[in-house]
Amino acid sequence: QVQLVESGGGLVQAGASLRLSCAASGLALSSYAMGWFRQAPGKEREFVAAISWSGSSKYYADSVKGRFSVSRDNAKNTVYLRMNSLTPEDTAAYYCAAYKGSSWTFKYRNGLKYDYWGQGTQVTVSS
Repeated sequence: QVQLVESGGGLVQAGASLRLSCAASGLALSSYAMGWFRQAPGKEREFVAAISWSGSSKYYADSVKGRFSVSRDNAKNTVYLRMNSLTPEDTAAYYCAAYKGSSWTFKYRNGLKYDYWGQGTQVTVSS
């Protein structure tokens, strides 16, 4: 049974940092490209960051570029999202997702193309 479990969310003040983790079980994470998405109340889910199988390629939404950093440790079957300089606009539920198919570099922003999803972790940033 494949499971992706996010952790590390919480309530922080503006300007703070958090590191989210996504631990995988039931699959070899090294076979999957990974994405982070978020969804705020009343808004559509949006792409945040993505990382290739080896970690050599990384992509970010413009809204988080320069503040967020995605990384992975395939030996630990875990992907991370480091979030710095958080603002209230970053408040959302954050989800990790795993992608196994081809042409990921053309599809990484599209959540519908991902194969597995975690249950999400809430990040709330107060002003």
